[in-house]
Amino acid sequence: MKIYGIKNCDTCRKAVKAFAAADKPCDFIDLRDEGLSSDDLDRWLAAAGWEKVLNRRSTSWRAVADDVKASIDHDSARSLMLDNPTLIKRPVFDDGKTITIGFGKAEQASLLG
Repeated sequence: MKIYGIKNCDTCRKAVKAFAAADKPCDFIDLRDEGLSSDDLDRWLAAAGWEKVLNRRSTSWRAVADDVKASIDHDSARSLMLDNPTLIKRPVFDDGKTITIGFGKAEQASLLG
């Protein structure tokens, strides 16, 4: 399992600890330090849709110009997320087959059994 996120994100740290506690191996990829490939983002967008991947509650989103926010669509969201990975809802879980976005109760149950 690959967990994509940001190392100082509380939810990402919680997810990594939960995987360790469940004795499930995972690799954490820090989107800020290691960046994000366009191929990975495209797979996430295909699996979950840009509306779910784009974190409109983030501090980074608040910094986006209002005119950009008003005209956001798949292509502009993709471009924004590639330029600023902190706009991605986190964590993103990728086991090679399934993409899971976020770490709410339903996602925890699904991922950790």
